[in-house]
Amino acid sequence: MHGLPAPLVVLIMGVSGSGKTTIGRLLAEELGWSFSDADEFHSDTNRNKLTGGVPLSDDDRGPWLEQIRSAIRAWSKENRSTVLACSALKSGYRRHLVRGLENRVRFVYLKGSFELIERRLAGRNDHFMHRDLLANQLKF
Repeated sequence: MHGLPAPLVVLIMGVSGSGKTTIGRLLAEELGWSFSDADEFHSDTNRNKLTGGVPLSDDDRGPWLEQIRSAIRAWSKENRSTVLACSALKSGYRRHLVRGLENRVRFVYLKGSFELIERRLAGRNDHFMHRDLLANQLKF
């Protein structure tokens, strides 16, 4: 492995509607890396809450975060560089996700004005996240 870069995870973070999936897919394609969306790790219960406009608690997010952390570890063991779209809004969530792999994960934080993100969310009909949860997400 001398001279070869270690596998890396680039975690694209931000609120719903900030462009994580769009930017993440484009970046992964440009780099020739894998892409994963943390939304795929949500349980049906969490998806139903978010669809109904109910914010998730830390307890709701615990199993979701653990599954994502396991995936990051597996990608590292498989030497598979990956772009991951994940809100990861709380610093505690980010610390948990990368514990033990801090040197293998880089964060990219996508931001936008409330008005811009709200317009994007209003134009979506293919996502389970209720747009009324944007203000709650922006608290972090």
